[in-house]
Formats: sequence, C-alpha cells, structure tokens
Amino acid sequence: MKVFMSRSRPLAALVCFLTVLTLPVAAQAKTEIHFWHALSGQLGEALETQAKQFNDSQGEYEIKPLRKGSYPETLTAAIAAYRQKNPPHIVQVFEVGTQTMMLSGAVYPVHELMQQNEIKIDWNDFIKSVVGYYTKDGKLYSMPYNSSTPIFYYNKDAFKKAGLAPEKPPKTWQEVEAFSKRVMGAGAAKCGFSTAWPSWIQVENMHATHDQPFATKNNGFDAVEGVELLINREFGVKHVGQLAEWQKQNVFSYGGRQGTADPKFINGDCAMYMHSSALIGGFTRGVKFDW
Repeated sequence: MKVFMSRSRPLAALVCFLTVLTLPVAAQAKTEIHFWHALSGQLGEALETQAKQFNDSQGEYEIKPLRKGSYPETLTAAIAAYRQKNPPHIVQVFEVGTQTMMLSGAVYPVHELMQQNEIKIDWNDFIKSVVGYYTKDGKLYSMPYNSSTPIFYYNKDAFKKAGLAPEKPPKTWQEVEAFSKRVMGAGAAKCGFSTAWPSWIQVENMHATHDQPFATKNNGFDAVEGVELLINREFGVKHVGQLAEWQKQNVFSYGGRQGTADPKFINGDCAMYMHSSALIGGFTRGVKFDW
C-alpha cells in the first residue's frame, strides 16, 4: 500500500455540534443522547465501536448513534429537526456547514460547555490547523471529531506495467502529466488521474497550498455578507484551465462532485486519484491491485 500526502494544510471535514436541548431521561434511568452522523463503512463501524465502549463503561448515559445519510443530507436533516423543535443532542457536520451552524443559534459552543461545567482542557493537545478552522474570536465553537486531508493515491501495478518506479510517485503537476501519458501509452490505464471533491481538493486546497486567497474577508471567516470568491483570478483560472485541457487528452478524467469518481480508481481505469484520507480504510478493504 502506498499513499502520497498532499502538501496542503490538513482540513477538518467533520465536527460535533451540541444542540441546545435538555437531555431526556429514559424509562430505564439511563439518559439517552442521540448522535446523528454521516459516517459509513469502516469509519461508521469505528464510531459504533466508540459508542458501545462508552455505553459499556458506565450506566448513567447511553449514546444512540444514527447515520442520516451523506454530509449534506445530515446537515439538512439537523436543521429541519431544529426548526421542528426536535433536534438530536449531537450532530456531526462537515466543514462546509461550520459558518451556518455558528450563526444558527442552534448550537451550544464548546468553549461555553466546558467553562460552565468546569471542565479544563488543554487546547494545545489539538492540532492547531484543525482547531483553528472551528475557532472564532479565539474561542472554539465545535469539537473536532475527525479530520481529513487530500491524499494522492496511485496504482503501483499500473506504474510497473508502464516502466515507472512504483515507489516514486509524481511530485509535481508536470510529472503527473508525464506519468499519465506513460501509463496510457503502455495500456496500463485508460486515463491518467481523476479527483473526488474537486471544489475542495482542486480549488480550495490548491489555493491554500500556494498561499492564494480563496475568498475575501479572510476566506469568509470574518463575515458572511459581502464575501467574494476569488477563484476566477489568474491562479484559479490557470489551474482549472489546465484540468480542462488535460480532460481533452484523457490525462485527467472528471468524475463528478463528491466521491462519484471512486470507481475510476477502484476499477483501475485511472492510475492516479486524489481523494480524502478517509478513503484509506475502504481502499484497503476493496481495492484489488497494489497501491
């Protein structure tokens, strides 16, 4: 197995928000805590294991995990439930919904929760780039639960067939193009590379990696109104334009939004793939070739 880390900063993808709601007491004297999430596969199994371990460790509280669908579906369901005055106690929200939840009035900020319950936490124990994403005015609003960063995956078997060193992945975009043409020329793959979550990986993270602003007003963290995207400036246009040119040559193969391009890599159609680190577990189980 070989994974090649992107040099972009880690991006927290999921957080837990605590809804402002009195916890109901179950008839069995256990306080049930309903936890909505969007994790499936190996990550979902890990969450269920954590919940069981907590439930078995004491007899006062019981976590009730419930998967509500994809990340956007879970966020939508939580907002709808809040409006109906029947929200879960904890909901896992990906980073796109951070500002929405902060401004909703529906959440119990983590810094207030800890302070009012006299729980002392050394925030230096957390990765600064992750905590910083969910911090406003120096105060943490939500608890990071799991964090993802873009990963560059590649098919080592395809590299071998194309005469490329399987332990030496490309390090630049120029090498990605050259390697793509090598594997296609050797018949080792139908396309060079693809990407999942293009807006996150190819736009937002690409800008962050090169220290380019993604939007005005501190990338949208300082305000909601009047924020202007800066992706149509020279840097963004150059990169997206290059992807479009590579698409014509099959060096790059667009597979849609979110993770809909997964089959292109799993089936061996594309030799290289950019996706979240969250896929490592699933690929370890499901991918048949050496990677």
